[in-house]
Amino acid sequence: MSTCATASRDSAEPVAGTAATARTWLLIEQTGPWGANALTESHLDPHIGKALEAVAEGTDVRVALIRRPGRHADCHGAPERRLFLAHTAPGRSWIRTTTFTDPRAALGLDFSALGAGNHGGLWEPYTGDPLVLVCTNGKRDRCCALLGRPLAAELAISGSEAWEVTHIGGHRFSPTLIVLPYGYAYGRASAHLVKDAIEAARDGRITPDHCRGRSAWDRPAQAADLAVRELIREDRADALDVVRTDTMRPETPRADESAPIGGLPTGNSPSWKVFLTHTDGRTWHVTVEQWADGASTPASCGAPLGPPARMTVTSISTVSGASSALRPLVGARPLA
Repeated sequence: MSTCATASRDSAEPVAGTAATARTWLLIEQTGPWGANALTESHLDPHIGKALEAVAEGTDVRVALIRRPGRHADCHGAPERRLFLAHTAPGRSWIRTTTFTDPRAALGLDFSALGAGNHGGLWEPYTGDPLVLVCTNGKRDRCCALLGRPLAAELAISGSEAWEVTHIGGHRFSPTLIVLPYGYAYGRASAHLVKDAIEAARDGRITPDHCRGRSAWDRPAQAADLAVRELIREDRADALDVVRTDTMRPETPRADESAPIGGLPTGNSPSWKVFLTHTDGRTWHVTVEQWADGASTPASCGAPLGPPARMTVTSISTVSGASSALRPLVGARPLA
């Protein structure tokens, strides 16, 4: 059976710089089936789902539904459900949790403050193992169900704090997941890789293998972070921070939208300069370009074929520390 995950894997599409972007995650336990847009197509009251989408818009808070791995029973009358808030910014990561019976209580949260990382003592601090959220929503893409659900079940059996989640983007990288509180996402994950990522997160570290990026940052910054980590062999989650991302060349429409895009950047290929700092004082400027090349693949099952757009790190300049020389990456290869 041909799937978007198979096509992406066969074409060796890089995963770096593809994580969903959110500084803060609001996770609401909701049993039963999920539709493609789970907030309004599940056993959660769709009016509440729409209201949550509205109040979260523009706040850097991403709302998702979660459920325990296994059979998805119809539990309309479940008396209590779990709710998590997780902030993923470097040096200020936290998870807060509570239980609730009425999901409308979530509408009273200060979403702007939560998006900025200020929980104000809300609820209780979560002190368990890192949370692992595996995307399993087959209504959005069948790869998430075919590949994500078995992985979530295996992790749960092993004792990991694993949850199924409605949508974290990147179906073609299934099974895909995010590990909280640091917010690093992974694609094409095996149970062994996830267990390594969990063990690393317990120690405040990340696993670079199959890492898609940190959700706290935009996608150019995700790619830049992973590139610098590879360069200096840094795995401490909070050792690097993104100061800002400057757009050098915005994306502009091509004159002929039907024209193919080649393997090198075109004149209108978007590019950014990302400024990163290390806790030891070192600073880097990283140039990132969006290339559209490689074998045509679908973004999700059933989607039209097209060359994948990938974040390609073309240079790293060390502006303080050991050297101020420009450090081009060999062949401007993408980080995977």
